[in-house]
Amino acid sequence: MTVPPLKIYEKLDPELLKRVENSGEFVFNDGALPRKYKLLIGMAFDASFGAVQGVKSLARQAIEAGATSEEITEVLRVAQHLSGVGCIYTAGLALKELFEEKK
Repeated sequence: MTVPPLKIYEKLDPELLKRVENSGEFVFNDGALPRKYKLLIGMAFDASFGAVQGVKSLARQAIEAGATSEEITEVLRVAQHLSGVGCIYTAGLALKELFEEKK
């Protein structure tokens, strides 16, 4: 298993790490938008930025929050329309890993 990319900050800057970790809780908690939708939005951003592991992580969390595979793919349609086909390749790599794990 790979080491989480932020682990180095446990030594370099634990205060920054704490703030980054806490910001995720703040951002993704239920509010005017349910957690599931916030995670899907984040997943679309990560797909657009080429972040395979981010897409995989956020898709997994969205599923745990109640998202369906249809909701995931529909969000990716929007991302593709706005960002281009590259995000679909990124998401394809992430989702292949994610959905093959379930088998």
